[in-house]
Amino acid sequence: MDRRWVCLATFGPIGVASLVYVVIVRGFVEADADHGLAWPLLGILPLFVFGMWLLTVSSSRIALLIALGATAMLVGSAYETVVHQNLDLLAQPWFPLFNLLGITADAIATSALLIVFATFPDGTPERRWERIAVVFLWTPVLVGPLTLLTTPHVVMSPYIGISGETIPNPFAVPWLEWAAVPVQYLITQSWPAVALGLAVLVSRAAFGAPAVRARTRVMALTVGAAMVAFGLWTFLPALPGIELLVYGSMLAIVVAAIHGILRYGAFDIDPGDRSSSVEVSSNLLITVVYAVGVATPALLLAPPLRVVPAILLTTLVAVVLLPVRAWMLRRLHRALFGDRDRQFGMLSELGSRLEQAGEPRELLTRLAEAVRAGLDATWVRIRLAATDGALVDAPAGVAAIAGETAGSEPVESVDLVHADETLGRIELGRRRRGEYSAEERTMLRTVAGQAAASVANLRLTARLAARLDELTASRERLVAAQDDERRRLERDLHDGIQQDVVAQIAGLRLARNRLERGELTADVLAELQDQARETLTDLRELARGIHPPVLSDNGLVAAVESGVARYPIPLTVDADAAVRAERYPDDVETTAYYVVREALANTAKHAHASRATVGLVRDDGHLRISISDDGCGIGDVSPASATSGGLANIRDRVAALRGTVQVSPGSPTGTTVVVDLPLGTAGASGG
Repeated sequence: MDRRWVCLATFGPIGVASLVYVVIVRGFVEADADHGLAWPLLGILPLFVFGMWLLTVSSSRIALLIALGATAMLVGSAYETVVHQNLDLLAQPWFPLFNLLGITADAIATSALLIVFATFPDGTPERRWERIAVVFLWTPVLVGPLTLLTTPHVVMSPYIGISGETIPNPFAVPWLEWAAVPVQYLITQSWPAVALGLAVLVSRAAFGAPAVRARTRVMALTVGAAMVAFGLWTFLPALPGIELLVYGSMLAIVVAAIHGILRYGAFDIDPGDRSSSVEVSSNLLITVVYAVGVATPALLLAPPLRVVPAILLTTLVAVVLLPVRAWMLRRLHRALFGDRDRQFGMLSELGSRLEQAGEPRELLTRLAEAVRAGLDATWVRIRLAATDGALVDAPAGVAAIAGETAGSEPVESVDLVHADETLGRIELGRRRRGEYSAEERTMLRTVAGQAAASVANLRLTARLAARLDELTASRERLVAAQDDERRRLERDLHDGIQQDVVAQIAGLRLARNRLERGELTADVLAELQDQARETLTDLRELARGIHPPVLSDNGLVAAVESGVARYPIPLTVDADAAVRAERYPDDVETTAYYVVREALANTAKHAHASRATVGLVRDDGHLRISISDDGCGIGDVSPASATSGGLANIRDRVAALRGTVQVSPGSPTGTTVVVDLPLGTAGASGG
């Protein structure tokens, strides 16, 4: 069993029984104007309820000390009540042993609370001397056995109002009586321990690290005010309003501890899955603090104050403190359970926020801000995955950050997954108060699931827009290339073949005139025949530039090999017999032929290579063509990055058939272009 529940099961009944006994005896059995209930009800009860509540939500050592100290205070109060009700106990021979209960309870309360104040809020001092000093704060607990052995009379608590100097202590050891004075000043009187505890607290609050000073400042000021109040109460008990100041300072200590929980996560209280008992104990804590605050003025002013004014005063204070009670209850529930309202609000608003986002950057920014606000994170970063699955940052607008990361590492993260594809990751910095609870982690996964679909849709939209832009640019380049080719053909026809035909027409006219005059000879006709043959050759060359006959007659491999002899560097064509024998659809053969020509032309112009290789492979409904060389290489180039030139021409031709192009460095040098063309239906074999 968890030690906090063991302590709760032990301290709770002891404290409650002690309090009930005190209230019944002082409030009912011997009810009078000076009932003495102010201290147990106003001074101890809030601290006791706070300690019991801490045991339900925290297992930290400092929480156990608060519960122990408050319980010991109630036991001490019950002991005082027993003694005042049964004064004949003082004459009993065993009373010195019974007295150990009272002075030990007071000493435990003193030591435990001093350690709590000195080590607030996490129970761990920073410096070595502070840690040593904290150990010595337990010395008051030795008051019982030390005074029993060294002092010849009974040493009683100064708060009981009865002197034990006239009560003999038969358990004292004569040869230890010399130690009675040191024990009296060092142990019995708690001021050395109080001074040491305050020194540790002041050292941490005034001279500690900035974070330590910030976390201990409020508690240090509250404890200091309480010490002043108790000092005035001790030396000037008749000072008007001093009791109100004392009990107010005790309540302020509880409020300062709650402030430490809400502001700095004191007592290691983290938001998490809490049972209904924790919620009940939290409501009880705030109710008791509220009730004590309401009852304090009337309870302290009861002797001079009549019934009706006391009721009016209590009602007025209750109304004034209602907003404070609601605020404390709301903040405490947020510290324990997380801000559920804000989290549910985040989920309800997330859909509309994501719908309003028009582009990936805006979507990620809205999502990061919503997650940061909903989970109270110091910062949130969302990164999207690149095409290779690696997470990338801000370039190209693929990341968003809410809050200042300041180089800190994420403490929580969840992947954005859609259709088994990891689209990115949401990373969270530490929580502003405490740690992330299991409920908040579940909430984060829910948000990631919702956001992944929106990210996938926007990503798909962006890809389609990019493909559309690319397709539009490709079509424009194809149109421009067709216009250039048409103008080239016009120039070739006009400057070449057209001039030859015009010359041949003129030669035929001259031949006809000579024929009429009887001057036509065979040499003239032979010359005209040669001119016609040259024109036919030029037409064939021009047609070969448009669509080579060897491609139509003998197929793709033969057409590629037809230019091997004319290629300026050694060229090898690698294709098996099946590929050589198979005929492919006309558009595939034409595209493949011109892709090879374009790639080889680029190699001849730019690569400074000593050899080149063309490989053709038929694989699973695709024709895969690789053109490689051993030249200087062009690096790892994405075809999509080329907007003009040979690579753009290759890409445009291949894209028209829904194929792919990859350009990568060769091994160990050179460049390799791999083209994959889908065949659709199998081509017909044959020649």
